[in-house]
Amino acid sequence: MRRVPDGPHTLAVEVTRDRRLRKSVRWTVEHDTIQVRVPPHVGSDRLDSMLDDIVKRVLKQRQRARHRNDTELERRAEVINRQYFGGELHWHTIRWVNNMQRRLGSCTTGGATDGDIRISDRIKHWPVYVLEYVIAHELAHRKYPDHSPAFWDYLARYPQTERARGFIEGIAYAQGDDPDGLL
Repeated sequence: MRRVPDGPHTLAVEVTRDRRLRKSVRWTVEHDTIQVRVPPHVGSDRLDSMLDDIVKRVLKQRQRARHRNDTELERRAEVINRQYFGGELHWHTIRWVNNMQRRLGSCTTGGATDGDIRISDRIKHWPVYVLEYVIAHELAHRKYPDHSPAFWDYLARYPQTERARGFIEGIAYAQGDDPDGLL
């Protein structure tokens, strides 16, 4: 297993030889681990070259996302994580975006952008408790990537959840949108 520096973090690179693969290499990023599957016949020199290329691509994508990070949003997420989730959640970046037309936030799971949280800049001036709810909602997806009952129970640790959901439902109603489709 390799370890690669990634800013303040370290990425682990795990390689598995997969008999189902003939020519191609497959890789995913889960949290801080790059999981690489290669055909069994790949030699060590070729494998090292492939891993160098994959690591370079992942680091480039993660660096690009990190530069878009908003410091205040990151600070707010860290406080919410500590205060309501015991500091147990981890993410790669959290940033404002201006290309979300309907959704208020999103959180990626898996792939090179695993743990990238995007918050729509449309809500920058909404009440603080609503903004914090959207952040808490996306953070909770780091533990529960779905909207299962366990997700909602976990998210309920944020005390303004129902109030914020009411605000969002009111906005959605006024715009003719489905409030469940916003997060």
